[in-house]
Amino acid sequence: MRSTHTLAFQEFENSTSKIYIEHINPNNKKIIEIFKNYNLSLNLESIAISIKWQAISDWKDDDISEGDETILIFLPKDKNSGIVLRNKGYTESFISSSNYFVDERNNLHIKTFYKTTVSEERISLLSTHIRSRFSTLRNLENNSLIQTSHTSEIRNLANLKD
Repeated sequence: MRSTHTLAFQEFENSTSKIYIEHINPNNKKIIEIFKNYNLSLNLESIAISIKWQAISDWKDDDISEGDETILIFLPKDKNSGIVLRNKGYTESFISSSNYFVDERNNLHIKTFYKTTVSEERISLLSTHIRSRFSTLRNLENNSLIQTSHTSEIRNLANLKD
């Protein structure tokens, strides 16, 4: 479930998503291609994941269904920080990289600079099955706040195998 507050348009949106996250072997051709796009040599120490989703939104008067996939490659600098390479950005649709760190409460912080905006996220793993994410999107030109969102995700326990 996601609630998004778009301040610039004074809009509020609710959506629900089916999210699939899976580990990808660093030798996968998609991972090799992403490293090439960044002009980097393949790093077998990296951690790569694929996130696929199908979301249904109550935006405007019609329910809108959208889906996509993003590949994230985590390149650790140390135990608690590093860089994330993406095959495309969430905010602006081109390859992008982010800085990340894990704080003392095990919250994951991700900051991404795009051409015209900066995105900041804090992801809290509240339990094995519950995750909470706070996001802000700012305009780089004047640092104005464009959008805020809070997402709570609960794993569908009915799909888990014993």
